[in-house]
Amino acid sequence: MAWATEHVAGRFKGLDTWNTGDVLEALWGGQSRALAACVAALPALERSVDRAVARLGAGDGKLVYAGAGSSGLIAALDAAELSPTFGWPASRLAVLAAGGLDFSRPCDQGAEDDAAAGRASAAALGPDDVVIGISASGASPFTLAVIGEARNLGALTVALTSAADGALVRAAEDKLIVPTGAEVIAGSTRLGAGTAQKVMLNLFSTALMVGLGLVFDNLMLNVQADNAKLRQRRAGIVAAIAGVDAATAADALARHGDVKRAVLALAGLAGAEIDSALARSGGNLRAALHQVRR
Repeated sequence: MAWATEHVAGRFKGLDTWNTGDVLEALWGGQSRALAACVAALPALERSVDRAVARLGAGDGKLVYAGAGSSGLIAALDAAELSPTFGWPASRLAVLAAGGLDFSRPCDQGAEDDAAAGRASAAALGPDDVVIGISASGASPFTLAVIGEARNLGALTVALTSAADGALVRAAEDKLIVPTGAEVIAGSTRLGAGTAQKVMLNLFSTALMVGLGLVFDNLMLNVQADNAKLRQRRAGIVAAIAGVDAATAADALARHGDVKRAVLALAGLAGAEIDSALARSGGNLRAALHQVRR
C-alpha cells in the first residue's frame, strides 16, 4: 500500500543540489503546512479531550501513549512533561513504545512490526483508561495491536495519524486525522507529520489537564518546585490566586505544602477544613473556593 507520507514529491527533486537557504525554505514550508493541517482537526480533538476528561476524571485510570519510531519518541516527550508541569501522577501515565524507550541508542525500527508485543503491552489496560495511538501512516503493526487490544478491553482509544484511510483510523474509536501530505524528504515523518503529532499531543494533553482541574485561570496548580525558579513561580501562583504578597504566599506554602492548601488556608480555612473542602470538590480548587466564599 502506498501511504501519503511515503510519497516522493517531484517539487523537491534535486534537493541535495540546492543552496542551504532554499533547503531551509522548503523545510519551513513543510512545517507550515503541517501546522495548518492541524486546524481542521480541532473539533475532533475537542470531542476526544472531553471524552478523556470524563473517563479519567471519574476514576483512577491511566493516560497511555502508544507509538513506534519517531512517533513513540514524540509521545514520550509529551508524556514526560505532565508530572512536573501539572502534577499528573506517574502511576497514572504510561508510554508503550515499540522496542521500549532507551535514549542511549537509536530506535529499534524492527520492533514496529511486532504486533504480539503491542497486544502484550496493552494486556493490563481497562475501561478506566485512555489510550492514544500515534502513527503517521496509520499502519504500524505495534501501535495497531495496542489500540485494538485496548479497545477490546474497554479503554477509550484515540488515533492520531496523517492517513485518513489508514488502519489505525478504523481501529480506534476517536480519530484525529491531520493530513500533512508528502514530506520534503520522502518518508521522513520526523518532519511535517512529526510536527503535527507534537502540536496535537501538546494540545490534547494540555487541554486534558485543564479539564481535569489541574489549572486555575491559566496557572499551573501542581507545578513541581524542584529549583529556585520554580519555587518562585509557585509562590507567585499562590499570591495571584489568593491576592496576597509574595512573602505571605511563600509563608503559606511553607506551612501547608502545596498551592491548593496554601490558597485555601489564606481564604480562612484551618487544616481539617481544607481537607474537607478539597474532598467535597474532588480536589478542584475553584470549586473548593466557591464553597468557602458563598
